[in-house]
Amino acid sequence: MPVSPLTESLLSIIEARHHDPFAVLGRHREDDHCVVRVFLPEAQRVSILGLTGELPMERLSGTDLFLWQGEESQLSEHYQLVWDDRQGATHRHHDPYAFAPLISDFDLYLYGEGKHRRPYRFLGANRISSDGIDGILFAVWAPNAKRVSVVGDFNRWDGRCHPMRSRGSSGIWELFIPGMDSGTLYKFELRHPDGSLHLKSDPWGRCFELRPATAALVESTSSYSWGDGEWLAARRESDWLHAPMSIYEVHLGSWQRRPDGSFMNYRELAEGLVRHVKGLGFTHIELLPVTEHPFDGSWGYQTTGYFAPTSRFGSPDDFRYFVDHCHRNDVGVLLDWVPAHFPRDAWALARFDGTALYEHEDPRRGEHRDWGTLIFNYGRNEVRNFLIASALYWLDEFHIDGLRVDAVASMLYLDYSRQAGDWLPNVHGGRENIEAIEFLRELNALVHEEFPGALTMAEESTAWPGVSRPAWSGGLGFSMKWNMGWMHDTLSYMHKDPIHRRHHHNHLTFGLLYAFSENFILPFSHDEVVHMKRSLLDKMPGDEWQRFANLRLLFTLQYTMPGKKLLFMGAEFAQGLEWNHDRALEWHLYDYPLHHGVHTLLSELNLLHVRERALHGHDFDAEGFAWLDCTDTSHSLLSFVRRSAGETVVVLLNFTPRPRPGYRLGVPDAGRYQVIFNSDSAHYGGSNSGSGGELQAQAIAWMERSHSLLLDVPPLAGVMLRAVGH
Repeated sequence: MPVSPLTESLLSIIEARHHDPFAVLGRHREDDHCVVRVFLPEAQRVSILGLTGELPMERLSGTDLFLWQGEESQLSEHYQLVWDDRQGATHRHHDPYAFAPLISDFDLYLYGEGKHRRPYRFLGANRISSDGIDGILFAVWAPNAKRVSVVGDFNRWDGRCHPMRSRGSSGIWELFIPGMDSGTLYKFELRHPDGSLHLKSDPWGRCFELRPATAALVESTSSYSWGDGEWLAARRESDWLHAPMSIYEVHLGSWQRRPDGSFMNYRELAEGLVRHVKGLGFTHIELLPVTEHPFDGSWGYQTTGYFAPTSRFGSPDDFRYFVDHCHRNDVGVLLDWVPAHFPRDAWALARFDGTALYEHEDPRRGEHRDWGTLIFNYGRNEVRNFLIASALYWLDEFHIDGLRVDAVASMLYLDYSRQAGDWLPNVHGGRENIEAIEFLRELNALVHEEFPGALTMAEESTAWPGVSRPAWSGGLGFSMKWNMGWMHDTLSYMHKDPIHRRHHHNHLTFGLLYAFSENFILPFSHDEVVHMKRSLLDKMPGDEWQRFANLRLLFTLQYTMPGKKLLFMGAEFAQGLEWNHDRALEWHLYDYPLHHGVHTLLSELNLLHVRERALHGHDFDAEGFAWLDCTDTSHSLLSFVRRSAGETVVVLLNFTPRPRPGYRLGVPDAGRYQVIFNSDSAHYGGSNSGSGGELQAQAIAWMERSHSLLLDVPPLAGVMLRAVGH
């Protein structure tokens, strides 16, 4: 005998397969009377708190469905349920199915168009008040799911208890649960198109339990009181293009650890890290990704929580304290952010609603072969909005000063690291990822529009033109770009025995042919000291003295070349071993004079970088740089001038262990020149050779200059001279 529509609807609620539970549950007007239905597994007795007392509900025989019929005037608009469970405990709460939809049609429209700038204010888990009743609004985008429920400790992870309301073609599901407390663990249970059930973490979750657990926590309303107003105001007015910038790149899990080997809290890290960075003179800290991630060995680059600071180091408010403490001490905070790919973990974004929702269906578009990860579908409005909202969230909620965007090259090219036949061309038959390009342009435009003074930096390793040029001029719109070519050329050169360097002189000079085509950062990053690449110190050739001298020379070269500076943690005291994310840095090396000398040298380089306008004022245009001699291959010497606002610094670098006494150096102007830095100083662990004090330029033409200096050049060292008394 056929089942009536009503009976089928009730069965679909019981079996947790109804796509629209609000059509059945809650209050309804039927046949001139009011009907209230609730589904409460584990309930023994259920009543409604009516306006005149309790209204007992009748159990539908053999089910956990309860029914009440009567006059609507007996009920308040948002009535409460009172029920006893099988253990005899009594519960009282408002019925979630007595509330109207809470997400506006306009919000749904903007998100569907990919144009909502703050969708995290209604997606995920948000504490709100509806008609004066406090609770949590849960919402998630899963357009192809047959049913979505909120599950957690509060309902014994039973997907039958809190099925969500579908908002139709928007693909968004929502449910307001009154009275829920902060700190509640939750996930979403989805019935996929094939009928299978899957537990998924909230893509919009803002706080997660400690790995390996993967549930989100309902975040408490932040009570953090920021004290960085002066910093933010100054950032809005900053002229960062012409300001000094040196970045200390850090992995929070291995910078330092507690004596028992456990992670330090964001607040503990803030105190020690800021003290260390300030002492060294760095202007910014750049954090390897602290977005939530399941696997320590990914260093954060396989993100699952795009809106959550990892719980390894504390709560979101602990992270707010970290950023605020940096700002109060005049240290900027940059975040490594990863929109290029995401991991395959079944509980996270991968095939979220049973389809390739965030990724591409075709593996030739949707998989990173090298990394075993999935590629975002930048052509889908909602995916693009998800990522842009993440970027804006970190800048808005946590006052981050900029984003370093990881793996941009992999986003730009459809054939990135792929064999012929293993990639699909764009609509024009080319290899460029048109959707990713438009996403990056929109991202950069919005960051710069909404947060003046905030920076975006691209890790981009190809010759793609205009990475750091405005989108309106055909560029990608980043503030700056990592100069990967310079980094690889420089490290390749420095790795060679000095006797062979004369044959590779172009490795040091080639970068100046394109140095001003982009706004470059000169990085020696974490990627160069892992996977058997050895530490920076260990890359240097020669005996102990030569290795340290080479390292001091390398840093001198970096700090005198045009471009902002970035250095990975540990290099500041010549870490001996490769970086290992599972343990703290080798802090005991500070006790050794040569290692401490490198620390002192970097402190002095940062001081000069800030103090000498010539060393930073024109990092991005040729006005601030000129070669004196870039052709002295036989002696492996380089000399050049840095200039800005009438100030001049002359730089001379000797890449051999042979001193050069009586070396004549052409200089740009007549007058006196003061030696302001010598990387061979005994203060840094050097041999203390080379000229010092002030030198008078002679009217002897040299290096196509009308005046020159005669000086002694120390071995494996760099010297800086400031023009004075002109």
